[in-house]
Amino acid sequence: MAATLFILFLALVLDRIVGDPDRVWRRLPHPVALFGRAIGVFDRVFNVAASSGRMRRFNGAAGIVVLLVASVGLGLALHGLLLRLGWAGLLVEAVVVAVFLAQKSLYDHVRAVAEGLRAGGLDGGRRAVAMIVGRDPATLDEPAICRAAIESLAENFSDGVVAPALWYVVFGLPGLFAYKMLNTADSMIGHKNPRYIDFGRAAARLDDVANWPAARLSILFLALGAWGRRGWPAARDALDAALRDSGLHRSPNSGWPEAAMAGALGIGLAGPRIYGGVLVDEPMMNAAGRAAVTVADMETALSVFSGACTALAVIVAGLAVLLNCG
Repeated sequence: MAATLFILFLALVLDRIVGDPDRVWRRLPHPVALFGRAIGVFDRVFNVAASSGRMRRFNGAAGIVVLLVASVGLGLALHGLLLRLGWAGLLVEAVVVAVFLAQKSLYDHVRAVAEGLRAGGLDGGRRAVAMIVGRDPATLDEPAICRAAIESLAENFSDGVVAPALWYVVFGLPGLFAYKMLNTADSMIGHKNPRYIDFGRAAARLDDVANWPAARLSILFLALGAWGRRGWPAARDALDAALRDSGLHRSPNSGWPEAAMAGALGIGLAGPRIYGGVLVDEPMMNAAGRAAVTVADMETALSVFSGACTALAVIVAGLAVLLNCG
């Protein structure tokens, strides 16, 4: 366990500094893209429109089980190979884990939205935010663009940082690979539309289960980030908002980090929004907060996010030292 935590600490630091360098992934396929290709094959072959809903649910469940077993097997094989390399293998494993984390990429994408608004006004902000959210960008004014970016930052802190770190700590590379396969499947086929309502049901349900612990754990890191950047009142407000308002979100998990971020910043998040021309009418989380969210709030959210990532790395390093000394 101490070695696993040490590897995770190195991976967190590496991802924070380097992220996903474009020059590398222009030449090589990203592992998540390879997972996506495998999911796409199952979708094309087994998600047949002429099949009954029951058959499509069975095919989707069987397909995700096969993909998860394959990803666990890949993780076991790679870990076994790296164990033979000694310390060099540990360093390579840290690089592998870093590839599946999203600290720097999240920060950069949300920073791009802030810069797009500053430099290009509404058009620049809409173009940038369309890269990270699924809602219709043409319907967004400046406060809505800022809210969308902050919500994405908070939600993906849980899905893209805390969850993969947690599943790696618990089950090593097999757990990390299985989680990323499942999370990728949910993003591709876990939609409630005619094509995927049956075929993607198992992936969506399993992804909710896999993200359950990380979503709740993420509010503690966000509160620590708020404490470090904005003081104890902001940390307390983050925890209060998450415990009070997380259930207002349509997702069983996304509401926790989003409500915590809303409380930390003193703003309202979520509320009515449009996806694919369909209005999703939800209550505002932290409704007493400011509705007029600004670029400055986005920059504060990035600061809280950075503090939360730092808190995660420090705690992982501290646990590694304690276990090693023990």
